[in-house]
Amino acid sequence: MSERTRLSIFPLPGALLFPQLHLPLHIFEPRYRAMVSDAMARDRRIAMIQPRPDSEDNAVPDLFAVGCVGRIAEVEALDDGRYNLILQGVSLFRVLREIEVATPFRQVEAELIDTDADETLSLGARASLELEARRFAEAQGYAVDWKAVGRLDDTSLVNGIAQIAPFDVAAKQALLEAAGIADRAELLVQLMQFFGRHDGEDRVTLQ
Repeated sequence: MSERTRLSIFPLPGALLFPQLHLPLHIFEPRYRAMVSDAMARDRRIAMIQPRPDSEDNAVPDLFAVGCVGRIAEVEALDDGRYNLILQGVSLFRVLREIEVATPFRQVEAELIDTDADETLSLGARASLELEARRFAEAQGYAVDWKAVGRLDDTSLVNGIAQIAPFDVAAKQALLEAAGIADRAELLVQLMQFFGRHDGEDRVTLQ
């Protein structure tokens, strides 16, 4: 049975987090500074989730159903109350309902999603992903240490590309919700081929 838990959420478009990976954040809004203070006093957990693009202008934007819980691995408290954080991904989660709270930040009841940490790619799928990643990186002008990439295990490679790739919000959400790394790798190849042909007009800048 999936574990249910209460989570403080940080809705941020374009920012994905996957289990075991890291996400640097600069926290400056008062409500999220309060969230960090609360997390540090309790369990150090902050849940990353994307708002739906068609509701971002709402005072309380609608959320996608799936996000990732992160644990504050490193924190730097600045003199003016802002924070620099590094979150380490712990588990994907699915929102069950939003909780009415008095805190300035939003909270949800969620169920944690089990993932197969030992899942691997076929040799063909791994080769296809690395080839398309090289083409995409070259087209975008990215400098990549391909020797280091080649040493990554399949999960770190797939989720690492998915987390940093400059795709739009809907595409990144589809990657997050993929059933496993084989499906995520296949979708990544398709997205790199699509976005690589479109001169960046459909991409968004990661925040």
